[in-house]
Amino acid sequence: MRIAVVGLGGVGGYLAACLTKTPEEVIGFARGRHLAKIKEDGLRIVEDDTSWNADLRVKELNEAEGHFDIVLFCVKSYDLKDSYEAISENINSNSILVSFSNGVNHGDTLRSLSNASVLDGCIYILSHLQEPGVIRKKGRVFAAVFGGETKAARILKEVFEKADLRSKTPEDIKTALWKKYIFISAFATLTTYYDKSIGYVYEHHFAEAEGVLNEIAEVAKTKAIELFDEVQKSLETAAKVPYDSSTSMHLDFTNKKRDELETLSGYILKEAKKENVQVPLMQKMYGELLKKHRY
Repeated sequence: MRIAVVGLGGVGGYLAACLTKTPEEVIGFARGRHLAKIKEDGLRIVEDDTSWNADLRVKELNEAEGHFDIVLFCVKSYDLKDSYEAISENINSNSILVSFSNGVNHGDTLRSLSNASVLDGCIYILSHLQEPGVIRKKGRVFAAVFGGETKAARILKEVFEKADLRSKTPEDIKTALWKKYIFISAFATLTTYYDKSIGYVYEHHFAEAEGVLNEIAEVAKTKAIELFDEVQKSLETAAKVPYDSSTSMHLDFTNKKRDELETLSGYILKEAKKENVQVPLMQKMYGELLKKHRY
């Protein structure tokens, strides 16, 4: 099979590197200095106590050739539609698509654009682009979660198993997406608002963290998704990750890059307003972050 990994940041870079260990043909798509460095030296993965290099074929999206059986979109949420359109000529109804971008409705976006088999998906990982050509992964946290179309999910799971990548295919994929989203939405907002790590937020702003998590659970409830048990689980996760771990949104704000504020914070306010749910903590933090937001 031919597999395209679109976006080689913390998520896509790690996935693509691991997938090179399988018999499948893997092509990664990146740009700029990151692309140039991978072409020159390969893609380097730095984990806690080890590092290794993957010999990954890389191109720019406008250089895509041939048909892709599987396409993993690992771009920022705001780039998903444009990324799909750039590679759409290489996709048909037999292709399997999944977005691992932050958020809960990207599968719906892809289904509105394509007649391919689209899976809903999310991923648990602490990783980021450390420098061009280098992906830094922290801790042992990893799980790819995807589902929807049964046959497509089975095929993708088999590929992930070949790469020794832990994966889950829950029957209720929508609830599974929200279980990831409640954590990343809350801690992306909190770490960026306080300009501190996940560990620091947990230690010094526990009440606010618990409050934001409960607000997100209230919004999910209006969609018949029960998440209140996830509040405590999310807090426990925050306590277990490496203390200095942060979130991609915090890093984007710190580095003055385009950010996912609307996907990770604004979406909750938008849905809360629709359903007349009060989310004062999220509203306060979003309001302050909006002043520094980069579109």
